[in-house]
Amino acid sequence: MTRPSFFMLPALSAGLGAVLLLGIGLLLGSRTLRNYDPALLMYTFGAMFSAFALVYRYTVWLMRPATRLYWRRGWQLLCQRRGCVSRLRTLAGALGGNFVAQTFILQRGRGRWLAHWCMSWGTILAAAVTFPLVFGWIHFESQPDAPQVYQVLVFGVQAGSFHVQSLGRYVMFNLLNIAAVLVIIGVLMTLHRRLREVGAVAAQQFGTDLVPLLLLLAVATTGLMLTFSMHALHGAGYGVISLIHAVTVIATLLYMPFGKLFHIFQRPLHLGVTLYKHDNATAPPARCRLCGEAYASARQVEDLQGVLRDVGLDWPMHGPVAHYMHVCPACRRRQVGVWQGQVMASGTVHSMEGN
Repeated sequence: MTRPSFFMLPALSAGLGAVLLLGIGLLLGSRTLRNYDPALLMYTFGAMFSAFALVYRYTVWLMRPATRLYWRRGWQLLCQRRGCVSRLRTLAGALGGNFVAQTFILQRGRGRWLAHWCMSWGTILAAAVTFPLVFGWIHFESQPDAPQVYQVLVFGVQAGSFHVQSLGRYVMFNLLNIAAVLVIIGVLMTLHRRLREVGAVAAQQFGTDLVPLLLLLAVATTGLMLTFSMHALHGAGYGVISLIHAVTVIATLLYMPFGKLFHIFQRPLHLGVTLYKHDNATAPPARCRLCGEAYASARQVEDLQGVLRDVGLDWPMHGPVAHYMHVCPACRRRQVGVWQGQVMASGTVHSMEGN
């Protein structure tokens, strides 16, 4: 088994490519920096470094044999014409259940589900608003002949407009506040559970479990404080709060590729796993060579052999172990017992001969 080096060329190329694409997107989306706010330069550099590290780590993760298999099989199944309607239905169900509703957390309790849902969608909403604004992909301008009407420019092209007194304006200009409230609710509920439940306290680690929660709480709280300073304090302390908010956001961006928040980007691969399981359920089964019973999909057994071979765990082509992958779990347990009995009997015979 070959171990990956610290700097892997495919991952390094992918990370640099992501930074290059972001740079090109910044120039195109901001109309060669005409719609770019220099005050957002710190956020831009933080986002680009985070993008490089995220893509680098994600590429290294995809290079692992098991992950690469699920990635490849998922795309193969999605592109197959035969049974595409059934697969799309399965994909839509997984997308709605596991991503929109996040019912996989609901099985662990309603409180954990609500906390995870609030944090997840609050973070997604904040990212969907923040990054297009930072890179100049979305820009707001008032109409020259009607200053009370704002135009929404996406990559320099008008995509809509709204009046300053309309409901759309209040919703659009407060999306980040809504996201911050959702994140705060989710973080406080999670912290309450992690600091009160004995099982959570015993298993958690500060750097892995508490640091991402504290970072999200700091980003959301300082973001709300900016709005509070602007509307309730008439701008008092806005500059200091803005600097603190920028530091917390950049710290979160830098932490994201290396901490628990990275699972946000790993989770979509579960769609490929869902398609793989769905297809294996209807694929020809592999039958046990000892009892003849079906125990798994033939493709799954073949893929497992390939993964084991890729990690350096080749099964011998001859001898009793060669059939181990082709028997059901029950027969495997019986076969292990038979082998242990043979070894013990052989040891007994040798010891008697020695005496």
